[in-house]
Amino acid sequence: MAPLWEVLSNLVTPEPNTRAKPHIWYWKDIKNHVLDAGSIISAKQAERRVLILENPNMKGESRITDTLYAGLQLILPGEVAPSHRHTQSALRFVMHGNGAYTAVDGEKTIMRPGDFIITPSWTWHDHGNESSEPMIWLDGLDIPLVNHFSASFAEKLEEDTQNLNKPEGDSLARYGSGLLPVNHLPSKNKASPVFSYPYERTRSALEQMKISNEWNECHGLKLKYVNPENGGHAIPTMATFMQLLPKSFSGNEYRSTDGTIYCVVEGEGETTIGEKKYPWSKGDIFVAPPWAKTRHTTKNEAVLFSFSDRPVQEMLGLYREKLY
Repeated sequence: MAPLWEVLSNLVTPEPNTRAKPHIWYWKDIKNHVLDAGSIISAKQAERRVLILENPNMKGESRITDTLYAGLQLILPGEVAPSHRHTQSALRFVMHGNGAYTAVDGEKTIMRPGDFIITPSWTWHDHGNESSEPMIWLDGLDIPLVNHFSASFAEKLEEDTQNLNKPEGDSLARYGSGLLPVNHLPSKNKASPVFSYPYERTRSALEQMKISNEWNECHGLKLKYVNPENGGHAIPTMATFMQLLPKSFSGNEYRSTDGTIYCVVEGEGETTIGEKKYPWSKGDIFVAPPWAKTRHTTKNEAVLFSFSDRPVQEMLGLYREKLY
């Protein structure tokens, strides 16, 4: 037994207590490091050739926030990253190159810049590059969250690639048009049955929304990727968003309990996190810790992709935000 009164102030805190700190990774600096990894180890040898984006306050822990993992994965022309599955959910956000593929549970999709792709929990997945250029994408996983619950399982397929039993684009055609097959049953992993969300569609939706001129004072135009089965988040443990900020945007300050990872898709701007300003441009990745005051400004029109652990907090009734 131990006395609660000696530790109570550290257990029940007046505001969120996080070890994560704000940080930015500049594309001009990190791109070559990722490409250099291609000369050190093959995708097959590494199983997943990734450079982890470690939060500076949690070095060696493979975390970008307290609950999430992020990294940059490289696959070179002609390579295959072998098929495996695990209980951790994953997202892919394509940053560089055009034409590699990922295959998820029997369906293959070609990856293009700005595409958001889901690998739901416990689904077989492998990656391959049949194009003529290197492909780099941002990986986001709920690894720390799953490991916190001691719920991690993983399995490797005997072959490098899985059998494909669905035509390319099947999930988007079947579930991504505001329609569901009449006999469709929700998946057990609670993830969206659409596993590829093309940037072309997302960007078009944002462009259409500009016509109404209804800009949020903090977020500009911000869209949530959803599961068409229930209107909830596309991944049950990670929220994913795409937002458009107009030219010369000067947003209001806000804070929320979900630490958020941002990736710049288009444009230039600056985000103030706490008291520090972080200028950014295309390809840069930055993290805003939980409950850190955050404010976006832009030089020209900008698009930001982001993800966080918001769905878990919402399900548990813990999520809180404040707009200033």
